[in-house]
Amino acid sequence: MAQYQNLFTSVQPVGPLHHGVDLPRGDEKRLGTPFLFHLLGRIGNAQIGPVYLGTLGVASLIFGIAAFNIIGLNMLASVDWNPIQMLRQLFWLALEPPAPAYGLSIPPLNQGGWWLITGFMLTLSILLWWARTYRRARQLGLGTHVAWAFAAAIWLFLVCGFFRPVMMGSWSEAVPFGIFPHLDWTSAISLRYGNLFYNPFHALSIVFLYGSVLLFAMHGATILAVSRYGGEREIEQIVDRGTASERAALFWRWTMGFNATMESIHRWAWWFAVLCPLVGGIGILLTGTVVDNWYLWSVKHHVVPAYPLVGPAVIDPAILGVKP
Repeated sequence: MAQYQNLFTSVQPVGPLHHGVDLPRGDEKRLGTPFLFHLLGRIGNAQIGPVYLGTLGVASLIFGIAAFNIIGLNMLASVDWNPIQMLRQLFWLALEPPAPAYGLSIPPLNQGGWWLITGFMLTLSILLWWARTYRRARQLGLGTHVAWAFAAAIWLFLVCGFFRPVMMGSWSEAVPFGIFPHLDWTSAISLRYGNLFYNPFHALSIVFLYGSVLLFAMHGATILAVSRYGGEREIEQIVDRGTASERAALFWRWTMGFNATMESIHRWAWWFAVLCPLVGGIGILLTGTVVDNWYLWSVKHHVVPAYPLVGPAVIDPAILGVKP
């Protein structure tokens, strides 16, 4: 079959069902009897189950489902409890944070209180799931790389919904729960603070975003290209380099001038992906707290030239002594 492998074909290994390695003493049992699902095997592993939730997993799901239901019920209430209208307007509906007048105080439920409760529950759910991810890795003798990658995403989540609003002194600076309203918030913060494109940390975040996409795509393509030589068995190729590794390295040297190893490419991809939310979070945290206008900041520090003066001069709001 190897000679017929190409971009469109895939190999679906099917073997005896595996219940997993023995769990440490004191852990709860896994749930369910494992079974094979051919269609899912087309894109991943065909075996489904058994499932392990544990105390942390159950607690995370409880808080996450509660937060999801609060968001949904508030959206439903905003369309007069009409499910058809909710489906029609779903992309535009939102659970909004409190108004600026409330600052960091606790407002009435219908004026931002539900948003605060939802944010607390969702944050607790995510942190519990992180703890579960970390603990599962340690219990199985794995590295904790997945947990720390997840923590990078949690950092950006907390910056947008907690750290920056607290530093700004108002929950109104936080992101609403909703699809298009969330995108509107992104556009609004950019317009309000002089265009985030001039924020160097935003630029770095985009570099790592596009860079990680490129690295993952090129690595995936390379492994697929040498899979007929066993390249998908990467651990074996790391400790016992074979013809797949040699051919992949030769191809990269010929086409890119440089090649990573079967191990280091994963470190490159991990760091590029993790640095995307890390530096992005720094850029958002500085916006409004340290820098009021990123365009004027860039002009001042000779990052970009000033626009030609064809109208009234642009005045930095920071020097006026009043907030914009």
